[in-house]
Amino acid sequence: MFGRAPRKSDSTKYYQILGVSNSASQDELKKAYKKAAMQNHPDKGGDPEKLPSLPEEMFKELAQAYEVLSDPEKREIYDQYGEDALKEGMGGAGPSHNPFDIFESFFGGGSFGGGSSRGRRQKQGEDVVHTLKVSLEDLYNGTSKKLSLSRNVLCAKCKGKGSKSGNPGKCYGCQGSGIKITRRQIGLGMIQQMQHVCPDCRGSGENISERDKCPPCKGNKVTQEKKVLEVHVEKGMQHGQKIVFDGQADEAPDTITGDIVFVLQLKEHPKFKRKMDDLYVEHNLSLTEALCGFQFALTHLDGRQLLVKSNPGEVIKPGQYKAINDEGMPHHQRPFMKGRLYIHFNVEFPESGVISPDQCRTLETILPLRASKQLSDMEVDDCEETTMHDVNMEDEMRRKHHQHQQEAYDDDDEPSMPRVQCAQQ
Repeated sequence: MFGRAPRKSDSTKYYQILGVSNSASQDELKKAYKKAAMQNHPDKGGDPEKLPSLPEEMFKELAQAYEVLSDPEKREIYDQYGEDALKEGMGGAGPSHNPFDIFESFFGGGSFGGGSSRGRRQKQGEDVVHTLKVSLEDLYNGTSKKLSLSRNVLCAKCKGKGSKSGNPGKCYGCQGSGIKITRRQIGLGMIQQMQHVCPDCRGSGENISERDKCPPCKGNKVTQEKKVLEVHVEKGMQHGQKIVFDGQADEAPDTITGDIVFVLQLKEHPKFKRKMDDLYVEHNLSLTEALCGFQFALTHLDGRQLLVKSNPGEVIKPGQYKAINDEGMPHHQRPFMKGRLYIHFNVEFPESGVISPDQCRTLETILPLRASKQLSDMEVDDCEETTMHDVNMEDEMRRKHHQHQQEAYDDDDEPSMPRVQCAQQ
């Protein structure tokens, strides 16, 4: 099932951490974990920032040991193959839970001191993400944009307590744990236990009376604040790049404030296209300019006028590219370095018309010789003369498609001919 059997490793460590024998029952495991967890919780006895790191490490090891040994499948694998088999994910049995979640499932909260917020494990607040539309000029030159935002902040009056007294009462529905546990029988001798957020206190574990509610926040613990953020868009930034304001999102009690994130969204430019640190621009040339030379002024993204011209005697082919060094986009990390500016030339030929024989002879003296074979008078006499006319291929394809549809329709409407049956005489 698993290929080669995993090598045997230590299978006594978890029992030693909990201080039980390898034949301990589930009740003995629970009692041992409760006792050891209370002694080694990192918040026990004062400010956790002033405590050494050793108790926190011991607390995590306790949680890991209990998680494995309390699960019959994981315990069986551990007893047979040891800790290495769990680390290799054998049967999906590796430890996965947060050690504080296991503690809270026993004691209804991660704090010491009767449900006060001191020492309570904080959760991570959500980030607030905004799209910031920018032009190619903004990314080329760099810019700053001031944006007005509203966010929740902890009430300054009650310091996020929600009550005037600063001591909100315990919720009777959940006894201050913030969660409710419901049980129902799903079969003979089988009981299902479900845990959900207390609807009375919305998981806060507190109940603030109307008299004790803080007037500014009305017991909500937070108030609205308008804030102006100045977003600095640096030269060379890319479409989709993020600008992060750490800890500026909505505040909430017992929560690590999230970030405000601006995601740059580049608006399409009418002339320039960007690819990484390079810029691309299209330019149309007449046939005369392509053959005899050209010059034109190109307005760059910073307003400068660039003089673009061909070299004497240079011929530009249709679809040809030319590059100008150091006129592309600035590099974000090194804005003094720039990419290339690529110019894609389209050569426009004259509209259909007539050129006199004298003009043709003049052009033939300048242009390369004709590649096609010149026919003799005798060969011309042997050919049938044809006449060409101008066509629009899109109109031609539509006409042919309509014609094919009509022919298919006519074929379906034709009556079927009776079949001739031959009878054997």
